[in-house]
Amino acid sequence: MEKNTSCFFSNSSPNLVITCFVAFITIILVRFLYVIYRTGKPLNKRTSQQTLSTLIVLGSGGHTAGMINLLLVLQKDRFTPRFYIAAATDNMSLQKARVFENSLVDSGAKGISAEFMQIYRSREVGQSYVTSVWTTLVATAHALWLMIKIRPQVVLCNGPGTCIPLCVIAFIFKVVGIRWSSIFYVESIARVKRLSLSGLLLYKLQIADQFFVQWPQLQRKYPRARYVGCLM
Repeated sequence: MEKNTSCFFSNSSPNLVITCFVAFITIILVRFLYVIYRTGKPLNKRTSQQTLSTLIVLGSGGHTAGMINLLLVLQKDRFTPRFYIAAATDNMSLQKARVFENSLVDSGAKGISAEFMQIYRSREVGQSYVTSVWTTLVATAHALWLMIKIRPQVVLCNGPGTCIPLCVIAFIFKVVGIRWSSIFYVESIARVKRLSLSGLLLYKLQIADQFFVQWPQLQRKYPRARYVGCLM
């Protein structure tokens, strides 16, 4: 009797593991399809009335200037607290963000709350692809730690490569139910005929909730994008 019982459990254990695995994959797949369906849909009324923690990804060159121009028309009292992130080697962008936040304080704005952080780059300019494997893993782990710490409700980005791991992690958080983050991507005005690599990835993978372009020909080429005109 004991031998038969032992044989029964030994035979059923692999089947139970397979069943649980299939159920888990099915749940994740259903959740993934739901997230894709909900991507780009307006927030519910309750969410639209409350403040939203906002992650703002900055980048060197014209990325930060474009983002600051975008923030000028942002509802500061609604998109707060704000978390600015730039690459670890990009001190200028965070300095510009601090100047912007200080100007809000000087103008008498209330409820100002901002933090400034840096993130490791996946690959530096001129770095070999062999060594970039390790730095990419480190950067991804660092991005995951930052996203767990911040857990933003809104992510704003406009092209720097540092936004990719952050946006991908935000999307994964949606799928597993950790946090629903609305991702807004604004393509650089310098992109006239085709998207940047960052923009192309977010567009093709349908990670961004709203994808904005500043040239009408880009909108015709990428129909899910929204043409908003020149923001500079």
